[in-house]
Amino acid sequence: MVWLDGLDMHLVNLMDAGFRDGYPDKTHPVTRPEGAADAEFAFNLLPVDYKPGSQTTPIFNYPYARSREALEKMAKFHPIDPCFGYKMKYINPIDGGWAMPTISTWMSLFPKGFKSMPYRSTDGVVLVCVEGAGKTRIGDKVFEWGPHDVWTVPSWLYYEHEATSDAVVFSFSDRVAQEKLDFFREQRGNA
Repeated sequence: MVWLDGLDMHLVNLMDAGFRDGYPDKTHPVTRPEGAADAEFAFNLLPVDYKPGSQTTPIFNYPYARSREALEKMAKFHPIDPCFGYKMKYINPIDGGWAMPTISTWMSLFPKGFKSMPYRSTDGVVLVCVEGAGKTRIGDKVFEWGPHDVWTVPSWLYYEHEATSDAVVFSFSDRVAQEKLDFFREQRGNA
């Protein structure tokens, strides 16, 4: 297991909107059985009495095996994106939007030999290699990566990926927040 926190705390702090309640006991009781959220929300069905209470996904657990399988299946019929390979976003099954209201998340498959075209955007992106290997050119620097490596692409710098083996990469950014504020911009290919 690899644990990587991607937090929106700077945005929350900027908005002065951070709150927390201390729980009086040492542990919080388990009130729902394991798998309840998956059963209620992960099969393109909702309980008839469901009432949304948050913009955040009610699942908040996206097993890697399912993500990997989805990428493999998509790669069999869907055209490869010249900038992103096979890339899928994690969604909120209630409305099809992003899984969280402030952090965008994706999983990508880069087939061996894939070389992306240049791309840049206003969101700063954090990437994590889950499996495989490759390299990413960011501006005029090249970074090689392999399993469990973490790297970032700053806002508005051109970058390109090249896979030296089949590679799966998880990424996250503040794109969804930028989209809601109408800040997000992107550019494919060199200008």
